[in-house]
Amino acid sequence: MVDILISNGTIITMNPRRTIIEDGAVAIHDDRIIDVGATHELRSRYRSDRVIDASRKVVMPGLFDGHGHAGHGLVKSMGSHRDPLWFEACERIYSEGSTEEFWYAEAMLTALERLKFGTTCGVTFLGGGDSVMRTDDAVFGDRHCKAIEKVGIREFLAVGPRRPPFPRKYCRWSGNERRDVMVSFEDQLRTSEQIIRDWHEKADGRIHICMMFPVVHPAKDDLEKTKLSMWLAPPEKEIVDQAHAVRESTKKYGVLFAQDGHAKGTVKFAHEKMGILGPDAFLSHSTDLTSEEIEICKLTDTKIVHNPSARASIWGHCPVPELIDAGVTVMLGSDGTAPDRSYDMFRHMFHCMHYQRTHYRDSSYIPPGKVLEMATIDAARALGLEKELGSIEPGKKADIILVNVFKPHTYPLNMPVHRITYYANGNDVDTVIVNGKVLMEERVVKTVNEMEVLENAQKEAEAALDRTQLRHLLEIPEKFWGHSRY
Repeated sequence: MVDILISNGTIITMNPRRTIIEDGAVAIHDDRIIDVGATHELRSRYRSDRVIDASRKVVMPGLFDGHGHAGHGLVKSMGSHRDPLWFEACERIYSEGSTEEFWYAEAMLTALERLKFGTTCGVTFLGGGDSVMRTDDAVFGDRHCKAIEKVGIREFLAVGPRRPPFPRKYCRWSGNERRDVMVSFEDQLRTSEQIIRDWHEKADGRIHICMMFPVVHPAKDDLEKTKLSMWLAPPEKEIVDQAHAVRESTKKYGVLFAQDGHAKGTVKFAHEKMGILGPDAFLSHSTDLTSEEIEICKLTDTKIVHNPSARASIWGHCPVPELIDAGVTVMLGSDGTAPDRSYDMFRHMFHCMHYQRTHYRDSSYIPPGKVLEMATIDAARALGLEKELGSIEPGKKADIILVNVFKPHTYPLNMPVHRITYYANGNDVDTVIVNGKVLMEERVVKTVNEMEVLENAQKEAEAALDRTQLRHLLEIPEKFWGHSRY
């Protein structure tokens, strides 16, 4: 007897041989895959009270999203026509206008979005904009993690300090009463460590905590050319000491280290001036890296997160082919869900292929098989989980999605990897299994009430706008209609 038997599907295993099984089956017991093979073989070998018919569906590992931001789900596109306005929205709402219920409602919303799009494991920074991290009090991380626990997906929550100088002002709300609090670097570090102690490897091992530190760069001219001048470093000794303190925490607790927003020169600075890279580090965006910086990533075994749909990929180019050819592990991320993108990793796989092909004027770059690896087994490797996740193999955790390809845009039923990466989208995901538990079946979510999640998200977004008086950022800007640019 097994708990679940998936049968009659086209299985993209992502195993070392990248085997694709037509009319295949997967046997699941407890939280593990125990067998994979032809349907007739597994039906003769196993019995189950729960048989999922995967006819005309692709069965594949759950997708990974290597980079996202808590809070962005309720900010979305407000002020997005001008980058400074969008950064202002993040700054004001995250540090001044949000309550613990805001962070819970946002986490419920975005975890639900990831679930419905077949993303079973995501990386999320507890804040965003210009690294506005909500680590002034552990309650915000606590509420976020409780939402993830309830929805049922996996997550790596990145916590840590925001950008200097310190102290920084945060606001706490009790009803309509506001109380301002000045927060130091040490405060945020202590809070981050508290979240690690409370939540790392909790929720049946589905929640992992990692530490982040803001990307910095002393070369003002280079950054101003790429619109990233907010990443300038404060005095070098202060920033280096703080970075080392964060890295000591990662070693103390055995957690991964993440950074958001690398560009030309920042990887070299992080390596030579700060000494913070290594096999436990993964760096997002990483645009316009030099050949020297690619070599640094290779030698230190530092991982890269490519976010092809992000604005950073408009300002610069992530040299994914060069990184891959050098032996660097590259995973795919959404940088979701603001200011102009969703958590749909099918969309980002498609963008990745066309982004690289357009840059090189060559349609042979990033084959469909490679981009699917970047969203599955390569991502699992980047997060240190390749022995547990990222492929459908006996002994691995049962994180599996079924994609309905019985649709006009995914027919005919052949070349399944091409259909998944070129034509499918997140709304084609039919069934999601995480840790051996069915979280969604036939597009019906089993763990939470979808309507309640949406209504609560709307309520908390409206409340945050009232607290910050930012409703003007919802208005349609000048030159929205009838012009070639804002």
